[in-house]
Amino acid sequence: MSYLETAAQFYSEVAQTPEVGLCCVQSTPMQLPGLKIPCKMQDMNYGCGTTVHPTELSHQPTVLYVGVGGGLEALQFAYFSRRPGAVIAVEPVAAMREAARTNLELAAKENPWFDPSFVEIREGDAFDLPVADESVDIVAQNCLFNIFAPEDLTRALQAAYRVLKLGGRLQMSDPIATRPIPQHLQQDERLRAMCLSGALTYAEYIQRIIDVGFGQIEIRARRPYRLLDSETYQLEKHLLLESLDSVAFKVAIPEDGACVFTGKTAIYAGNEPFFDDAAGHLLQRGIPAAVCDKTAAKLGALKPSEIMITESTWHYSGGGCC
Repeated sequence: MSYLETAAQFYSEVAQTPEVGLCCVQSTPMQLPGLKIPCKMQDMNYGCGTTVHPTELSHQPTVLYVGVGGGLEALQFAYFSRRPGAVIAVEPVAAMREAARTNLELAAKENPWFDPSFVEIREGDAFDLPVADESVDIVAQNCLFNIFAPEDLTRALQAAYRVLKLGGRLQMSDPIATRPIPQHLQQDERLRAMCLSGALTYAEYIQRIIDVGFGQIEIRARRPYRLLDSETYQLEKHLLLESLDSVAFKVAIPEDGACVFTGKTAIYAGNEPFFDDAAGHLLQRGIPAAVCDKTAAKLGALKPSEIMITESTWHYSGGGCC
């Protein structure tokens, strides 16, 4: 049995018998006016963060959700795109598809605005998405891609890139590891299916996204997720996993490299009212300007005594320059 078959079997089990807190979500689902989430759907919230960012969901986008789970985030996306077929949910596990359909029927009874036709559930997987090229505005996945081995992660990212329209967004939430996960844990297929042993480091994860062609990445949140303690997991020392919420944009990669925004700012403290680096960055004296990490490094090296670069907040929601 391959690790993907082990994962499919595991999620078939938890679709039929929900395992509350499987992914240790630390907060209740996003509260939105007029949205009621059925208890069973909430129990099946097998994610490590969120991919639903309300400020980016105007104009009723078409969303492709990969790995429907209990249907919670598909329902949340449908809240912003109230039309038939607005959300396409792709799921390879039959039991999970059935559970999601049941949960969405329950949601329709509790939410007068919602019709199950808003979410179309299709059989398929992350490597061969059953939609046309450049046909969706958003691809989203929560705590799925971290299960994949690195080469399969690249395949999944390539599939997402293929179906996104130009300028479209890949919205993800995945565990990342604060140091490389040892081989004996990576090879444990059950732990991998449970989102505990397949995580890459932050640098490796971001580079995989860039390598398939995404030119801009924004980090929405980064928080502790799980601790793999040394005794239980046979480690030399404890290993912290973090949850990373990110949005990657299908835009061209600039000649000097992709733009990754992690919440850094540049602040000019010189004697002039403004500082212009002649490369498109204008800093007003004393006013923080959001910049990508690449630009932060360049500006910091250009005038280290006059430009302060603040640390990453790991919470960035748009704006700034690159």
